[in-house]
Amino acid sequence: YPVAKTGVVALLKGGKPGPVVALRADMDALPVTERNSLPFASKVKTTFNGQETGVMHACGHDSHVAILMGVAEILVKNRAELKGTIKFIFQPAEEGAPVGEEGGASMMVKEGVLQNPKVEAIFGLHISSVTPLGKLTYKPGGMMAAADTYSIKILGRQAHGSTPWMSIDPIVVSAQIINGLQTIISRQTELTKEAAVITVGRIQSGIRENIIPEEAFFAGTIRTLDTEMQDKIHEKIKLTATKIAESAGAKAEVIIRRGTPVTYNDPALTQKMIPSLQKAAGAANTFEINAITGAEDFAFYQKEISGFFFFVGAMPPDTDPAKVPSHHTPDFMIDEKAFVTGVKAMLNVTVDYMFAKK
Repeated sequence: YPVAKTGVVALLKGGKPGPVVALRADMDALPVTERNSLPFASKVKTTFNGQETGVMHACGHDSHVAILMGVAEILVKNRAELKGTIKFIFQPAEEGAPVGEEGGASMMVKEGVLQNPKVEAIFGLHISSVTPLGKLTYKPGGMMAAADTYSIKILGRQAHGSTPWMSIDPIVVSAQIINGLQTIISRQTELTKEAAVITVGRIQSGIRENIIPEEAFFAGTIRTLDTEMQDKIHEKIKLTATKIAESAGAKAEVIIRRGTPVTYNDPALTQKMIPSLQKAAGAANTFEINAITGAEDFAFYQKEISGFFFFVGAMPPDTDPAKVPSHHTPDFMIDEKAFVTGVKAMLNVTVDYMFAKK
């Protein structure tokens, strides 16, 4: 049945009583023009943010769909032996809904994807072009960061560029605030606890070389792996910006928008699922990794129920890790042999979880 505009959910009832388990695959593409000669390279064009661009599966979400379809095909053939019910979730908009619209996992949850029947645990995976083929990686606890955005407008006083003393220069104030934001991470955050990032991605001000403008604007992203740290960093951004602006006679308007929460693997569930991954790839090819400051909206499901998320290595053999095209780039490519590992891993965690329940 449809959900969240273009999402699809399918139910498979096993032949024996047991828990309800959800398996999720995201399926959206990106505004990237594919740059390779593969026979299935995307030729689709669109307009995004006013610019013409190609449309490409530059993050491997099409492979997630392929893997989950393979899992579904095998489980359907063994339906009579299954203990419980499996809910297959094919989710749109993991990369973000169109501007001004709602979408992705948060919308799926709001529209009841984890209800009727009520899901007990959820599993998800992500292909990785930078992890060697055949490897499976995971991390208990905070695995991927919360991703929030902020914007800061500085209101000063305009003046001629030759008489800066008659101005309240919003560009200079912005520069001081930007430096101050970095001290939040380097001097005010306990980085031995978890990693954190504040990045400035945009800055705009002025129209002419000899005019000190009235306003400046900059914006960026905040990445955290701990909820308490997230709250403190938000408050420190507001305090740093407003106080530096006040010290120069300017005003700072700060807006912080919460986005994707921390992708948090339930430690107890993770521990139980490690043997399932090892059966799929071998103990030597299954290992724990450090936290990743990228974000993943699978986290919205994990806020509601216990969940486990892991990575499937798909970097082709004999590839220089330093030169392999990363995700979200025009040259992104994976070795499709990884599909087999992904299917095995997802089957194992699903069936092992269902049969472990009494």
